[in-house]
Amino acid sequence: MMKIILKTTLLIISIVLSSIGLISCEDVVDVDLNTAAPKLVIDASIKWQKGTLGDEQTIKLSTTTGYFENTIPTVSGAIVFITDSNLIQYDFNEDIGTGNYICTNFNPVLNETYVLTVIHDGQTYLATENLIPSPTIDSVEQNDEGGFTGDEIEVKFFFQDDGLVDNFYLIQFNPSFLNLPEYDVVDDEFFQGNQMFGLYFNEDLEAADDLTFTLHGISERYYNYMNVLLGVAGNSGGPFQAPPATVRGNIVNQTNFDNYALGFFRLSEIDTMTYTVQ
Repeated sequence: MMKIILKTTLLIISIVLSSIGLISCEDVVDVDLNTAAPKLVIDASIKWQKGTLGDEQTIKLSTTTGYFENTIPTVSGAIVFITDSNLIQYDFNEDIGTGNYICTNFNPVLNETYVLTVIHDGQTYLATENLIPSPTIDSVEQNDEGGFTGDEIEVKFFFQDDGLVDNFYLIQFNPSFLNLPEYDVVDDEFFQGNQMFGLYFNEDLEAADDLTFTLHGISERYYNYMNVLLGVAGNSGGPFQAPPATVRGNIVNQTNFDNYALGFFRLSEIDTMTYTVQ
């Protein structure tokens, strides 16, 4: 008797779900979502490419927006500048209407301490960080029997770690077949003073594809921040999972501590190499 009841119940559920599916194909459902008040987003990544002056830098300001919005609101009219330990101020002036604040005379100095100031809507935001050096990318190695299945193209690039200090790295991969870069973070805890490598493989990676590696020197605090951020981005969970907590950076609102900005102020020396897959 229980088997019959169970089968009958499943049949009823199946019919109901099928009916819902048919109805959903015909009707538009408006979902009323609660939208939080917009927060300021500060994209302040100062990157000094080896072999360049590094004098032109850009900081981007925007705000958060609703889930279904197609555009990201930009922020105009802010005051943005960076000050070094000698109290030299580098002003970032807006390319009007874009939310991009540009400096053309920035002076990057390795291990120097810099303070970011952003003043917007009566609020003052500050962050302090050092400019972290990066090793040089030494060489690239390709393995055609890599990946999880042993039949994917795998590419490594190598660099020498400085054994005198604890180092943290952001590794950026830009394959030519993807519109957005992929990231990873590593530290030298088990490789102190040894040669280290960044590893990339993808089932879509093929001969003649270009793969650009970018090695960023980063602080331990930014390493921890990115570790959490990448973990959240790579673990979206099921449809009923609670949303992850907001990942807060190092930018502090001096006017109202609770009205924090999103983003992180970091300064990195970077080295870049482009490799064509064989």
